[in-house]
Amino acid sequence: MPELPEVERAARLTHHVAVGRKIDKVETFEDTIVYTGGITHLEFAKEITGRRVLNVGRYGKVFYIELDGQGRMPVLHLGMTGMVQASRNWFTVLGVLMSLQVKGEEPTWYRRRNKDLSADVWPPPRFLKFIIHFSATDTQPATQLAFIDARRLARIRLAREPLKEHPISELGFDPILSMPELNKFKTLALKRTCPVKALLLDQSFSAGVGNWVADEILFQSRIHPEQRASTLSDAQLQTMYDQTKSGKGEKNKTDMILPNGEKAKIKWLTVGGRTSALVEQLQ
Repeated sequence: MPELPEVERAARLTHHVAVGRKIDKVETFEDTIVYTGGITHLEFAKEITGRRVLNVGRYGKVFYIELDGQGRMPVLHLGMTGMVQASRNWFTVLGVLMSLQVKGEEPTWYRRRNKDLSADVWPPPRFLKFIIHFSATDTQPATQLAFIDARRLARIRLAREPLKEHPISELGFDPILSMPELNKFKTLALKRTCPVKALLLDQSFSAGVGNWVADEILFQSRIHPEQRASTLSDAQLQTMYDQTKSGKGEKNKTDMILPNGEKAKIKWLTVGGRTSALVEQLQ
């Protein structure tokens, strides 16, 4: 599942391409699972057509498109897999489940690893949910934004105030946008008796942290994923706080599994219903 870093990238790309442009047309495709919150694909298209994009925001694993006018705004969740990108005046359908290609920019790793994908496949495959057609600007051609989801685990909804409505209103702190003070973080963690890995994955605790980010936080903190949150020491909580605040572990060559080159084995176990990786010599 795309986690906070991937969703942040998707929001930034959408912001780069869409802000300041008017929505000229919206093509939608029926999906009664992906379109949720009591809307149909036709209602989605009707409500956002003709409005101008003011901003693109993100909270946790959810991002939203702020529009002018009095209507509701798109709120998007990417589902289990894939990456959302944006194109200026043409599309490349990546072989991932949700994707748009940025012309003239380096493709995502998901795109680069599949050498069999065509660079100019169009129209998109049958998993397409919508295409938004944006107006041209004085300096840029018209733009399109597509949303593709093969597994139907993504969610498309409309909200008048995205930050105050479901699902964002039910989320915990965002490590980048709303990290609490250390003492508050300690209080929130110590009152929970679940394994610390399960705590980090609980979106009502830390919005945006997913499986690989949680593993990285715990590795950098040298904490075993099965340790109960209520038993964490002050030192452990301080380190976990610092690593969570950064979104994932710091990128430093001294943070290698064993910096001196000793062999180490990564152990796999299930914690909170999710596969977890740890290095027993360090955690």
